[in-house]
Amino acid sequence: MQKGRWLVIFLCFLAVAINYIDRANLAVAAPYIQKELGLGSGQMGLLLSGFFWTYALMQMPFGWFVDKVGARIALPLAVAWWSLFTAATAAASSLATMFGCRLMLGVGEAGAYPSCAKIVSQWFDVKERGFATSIFDSGSRVGSALSIPVVALIIELWGWRASFVITGAVGVIWVIGWWLIYKEPQAVAAIEQHEAGKVAAVAARPRVKWASLFRHRTLWGMMLGFFCLNFVIYFFITWFPTYLVTERGFSLKSLGTLGTIPAIASIVGGWVGGLTSDALYRRGWSLTAARKTCIVGGMLMSSSISLSVFTANTYAMLAFFSLAYASLAFAGASIWCLPADVAPTPAHVASIGGIQNFASNTAGIFITTFTGFMLVMGNGSFTAPLMTAGAFALLGAFSYLFIVGKIEPLSVTPDQPEATDAATVAHRT
Repeated sequence: MQKGRWLVIFLCFLAVAINYIDRANLAVAAPYIQKELGLGSGQMGLLLSGFFWTYALMQMPFGWFVDKVGARIALPLAVAWWSLFTAATAAASSLATMFGCRLMLGVGEAGAYPSCAKIVSQWFDVKERGFATSIFDSGSRVGSALSIPVVALIIELWGWRASFVITGAVGVIWVIGWWLIYKEPQAVAAIEQHEAGKVAAVAARPRVKWASLFRHRTLWGMMLGFFCLNFVIYFFITWFPTYLVTERGFSLKSLGTLGTIPAIASIVGGWVGGLTSDALYRRGWSLTAARKTCIVGGMLMSSSISLSVFTANTYAMLAFFSLAYASLAFAGASIWCLPADVAPTPAHVASIGGIQNFASNTAGIFITTFTGFMLVMGNGSFTAPLMTAGAFALLGAFSYLFIVGKIEPLSVTPDQPEATDAATVAHRT
């Protein structure tokens, strides 16, 4: 399993990168779509939010689905679905048809993160999950960074409709590669255990009902905290390009160069966050201390997004945005370790990932529509949305510090037998 696991994480990284290119291309193309279709800021805010309605709604069902059928089937199914509707967006000629395509895009993209969290839990020990998670999670920042120059270039050469066709085609290529490369980790693990002469005791896993997960305060704290993080982070994915063009006067060229700096900073921030979390745990810190230090520290620093309001200097503004985005990514590496860290059994990792991601992506609905209407009410000013984002960053730090409890598998009720099979033992160590 040692040889193939980093290739598997690279495939997950690519899937998430494509995921974010396909969801962020609308934000880059927004000014051109608004002009061609005659949409106002409020209507554009509604259109940008369309993806998040189904993306959030399908998180919990898709997490359950991943645990049932496995990531090998669920992840390529998700990528194929969202790639189809990305390409279909190019044919939209009205607000209604484009909104429908964005709704369908959200259905497919809901499967990405629960699948990747499941894969990390299967392939990596707890001491390495932080960095492994940071790699696939950095795909979101790479996708966001690439979406600006790549989509902008495609729009400049062939128009905004071509950007949706081309980015959709990339997903189809990924699906073909996945089926040719990916192997189930259980088969590889079984071979290695046989060769090492290891014998694992097998017993029944605890029967934990899906609904019973909501009895735990830690899960609710994870949901609230991740909602707050995504409230901030989705500003970058949705309204940030428009902000640079309309309020800061960026050209299409500068949007594709200077506009990528915060996303590039976030890539590094995510990797450092994963390495830091793992390093602290290996040096004897408790898992709770290691994860919470990175999460809470990152959330507190991300509140610097509000400081961008108080400077007219372009480079100072980009510095504040870069610090905020990097800090969010720093925290995110540990946040996506939590589903594997707290799941009562390995069969609940994707489910918990889907639950926390459901809560977090309702923030996408709020930030997109809230910003759109604040622009209407504030005569185009981004001050209120950015100040609100900073406040949510502080609330998220509070949630992870005080509401989320000890980072350990959620307790199993007394009438359910404890599991002693090899997979569960590995999960808990």
